[in-house]
Amino acid sequence: MKQAIFIALGVFAVAYAAVWIASIVRTRSRGARPDWRDYFIGFITNFFDTLGIGSYAPTTSFFKLWGLVRDEQIPGTLNVGHTLPTLVEAFIYIAVVDVDVKTLALMIGGSVAGAWFGAGIVSRWPRRWIQIGMGFALLAMAGIFLLTQLKLMPGGGNEMGLAGTKLALAVAGNTMLGALMTLGIGLYGPCMIMIALLGMNPKTAFPIMMGSCAFLMPVGSARFIREQRYNLKSALGLTFGGIPGVLIAAYIVREMSLGVVRWLVIVVVVYTAAMMLRSAVVERRAAAAAAVSA
Repeated sequence: MKQAIFIALGVFAVAYAAVWIASIVRTRSRGARPDWRDYFIGFITNFFDTLGIGSYAPTTSFFKLWGLVRDEQIPGTLNVGHTLPTLVEAFIYIAVVDVDVKTLALMIGGSVAGAWFGAGIVSRWPRRWIQIGMGFALLAMAGIFLLTQLKLMPGGGNEMGLAGTKLALAVAGNTMLGALMTLGIGLYGPCMIMIALLGMNPKTAFPIMMGSCAFLMPVGSARFIREQRYNLKSALGLTFGGIPGVLIAAYIVREMSLGVVRWLVIVVVVYTAAMMLRSAVVERRAAAAAAVSA
């Protein structure tokens, strides 16, 4: 079954690259040569993305800092530029990290189904409420995992796969996370803590979450390419700077001890929760400002 996943990833990667190259040739894009800043952003954000921290928020911060991409082009540039590095992440982690293939395949399938079928439902939910709810929920779960790590309460485990009720809960959880991605709610942090609390080895989160995003991102990115709603120069920099960052970071994660990975999970989840709560505050202020100006 793992070979089937590799084949599917390869098909997605080739199809996505073909769509992107065809679009570049068709539109005869000019002045699309990235500069050192684009490559640097791609390298550093995908390096940390491979550690599970995520790439979208830091990439956006760099774009804002240096004024590289117009605001309306940022979502498309993030998706288009980070897709191929994410596919590389998935290839590497699925190949080098031991994980039960049935668990892996079902959880990836759940995330894709959530993004596909759940988008219409979740997209009507209040985004800010979800950010606040998930932010505090993640902080609570990180606290529970911290107590487990400090051996102050039972929990955790080293399982490479799940079965029965736990597997059903994992698939249902990843399905919900796939749906929430349509609102820009990141999958990495929640997926890492869910897997750890279900008793799996935290390292197994990496192939699961990278594989989930690798199958989700090409579809959404192809839409931005078709509509030309992205900055080609910066997207190329994210891609060609990002792939080396992925390769270096993946080696580091592979060599980490399990104890270090567990502490990394806590850091990532707290960071993710803080970013969600910060986004909720920013959006509330923007909405209030818009109401005043109206």
